[in-house]
Amino acid sequence: MSISIILFHNNLRLHDNAALTAARETGGVVLPVFILDENLGRPLGAASRWWLHHSLACLDESLREIGSPLTLLRGDALKCLKALVDETGASQIFLHHGYDAGVQLFEEDLNHWAVECDVQVHRFGGHVLFPPEVIRTKQGKPYTVFSPYWRECLNHPERGSPLSAPTELRAPNKAPNSLALEELDLLPKGVDWTGGLADSFVPGEKSALKGLTDFMSEGLLGYKAQRDRPDMVQATSRMSPHLRFGEISPRAIWTHVHHAMDANPALQTDGDHFLREIGWRDFSYHLLHHFPTLPRDPLRPAFAKFPWREDDFSSLAAWQKGMTGFPIVDAGMRQLWQTGWMHNRVRMIVASFLVKELLIHWHEGEAWFWDTLIDADPASNTASWQWVAGCGADAAPYFRIFNPVLQGEKFDPEGTYVRDYVPELRELPKKFVHHPWDAPADVLESAGLRLGETYPNPIVDRKLARARALEAFEQIKAQK
Repeated sequence: MSISIILFHNNLRLHDNAALTAARETGGVVLPVFILDENLGRPLGAASRWWLHHSLACLDESLREIGSPLTLLRGDALKCLKALVDETGASQIFLHHGYDAGVQLFEEDLNHWAVECDVQVHRFGGHVLFPPEVIRTKQGKPYTVFSPYWRECLNHPERGSPLSAPTELRAPNKAPNSLALEELDLLPKGVDWTGGLADSFVPGEKSALKGLTDFMSEGLLGYKAQRDRPDMVQATSRMSPHLRFGEISPRAIWTHVHHAMDANPALQTDGDHFLREIGWRDFSYHLLHHFPTLPRDPLRPAFAKFPWREDDFSSLAAWQKGMTGFPIVDAGMRQLWQTGWMHNRVRMIVASFLVKELLIHWHEGEAWFWDTLIDADPASNTASWQWVAGCGADAAPYFRIFNPVLQGEKFDPEGTYVRDYVPELRELPKKFVHHPWDAPADVLESAGLRLGETYPNPIVDRKLARARALEAFEQIKAQK
């Protein structure tokens, strides 16, 4: 009887998993495998490792329920697969196609080896809605502006219905050698800082599907108007970590949203806007595929000579700890540290503050997000930081500098979000909660607040910082 390996990577689900479905349809033994290869692309950050541990536990449980548990391996992915084929006699390998450079190189090497060894390799899409190699301009070039990119995507044929999860898999008579999940060493050692992550999110496919269903009924209506409000928890889907690890497919989300809009035409505007955000994720992979140096090189070459302040370690540390003295910035950075996630609008605010107010290289912010975000995505993380820094695709003009006070007053008008994550400011009236330095002495005293002691003074003068940022931008314009 034939033995097929289904290689899991960023598709940790049973529903709408084309590779798993195809392996199941061979009618033979199906061997689910996950290989932790620290050199297969960028090593995961600490928060993502926590998520992966629990996601793998959920996947293994689901696979056991249908007959074939997950085999866990660690090391060079190609060497592990070669050894597994020798051990089991597998003749076919099924996997989902990846788009970051390290995964693509692995897939090329796998194909070369498979041809030599008479092993069939079958690759499938599913990590994005629109494969980046398919969407091109009329000149055959990749898109670097989102709006025409998305219009072209929407002109493509329907993506079809999501695949059902298999109900049964045939396991091998003898299970191959497998590590225990704990042997992958994904969880933190020593002090366990993951309590806030566990309180805020539940990894796994079942949680992803429930979360999507809840959002369709409770959060989609009004999404366009409320999505920028970090004080309104129900106004965001929180699907990003589930999408990042493939616990749910973008096609499943697309289908659920369209079904909701068909059933209730009042959801049309909100549904279209929500799917547009899924489109931004696709666009990031489009950029990563066509510009593989994106994680390190600015898409706009002139920014390679931008005069970043590379020795301001104290300001960087204050930003990382949420101690800048600007409440909306500090609330976002503390939310990130506590929960492993941050509201999208606030991500833009804190990123703009770092690269423009502090003039610190976007690499520093991207690296911090990579380590602390549970949804740290190789495409979206890089593309988004370049967008804010003004050096990426479809980038906001460099002179568009978010004012953290105005942004806070607009999107957190009651100060609810700030008070949730900056408890020092909880007793401060909303009139001053986004700029406590303007509060009279008696108001500060009544709120139990001592600026410079219980809460920091602003670490930068915004007027001077804005002028400094614009001067730096003029320098690279002059060089160009």
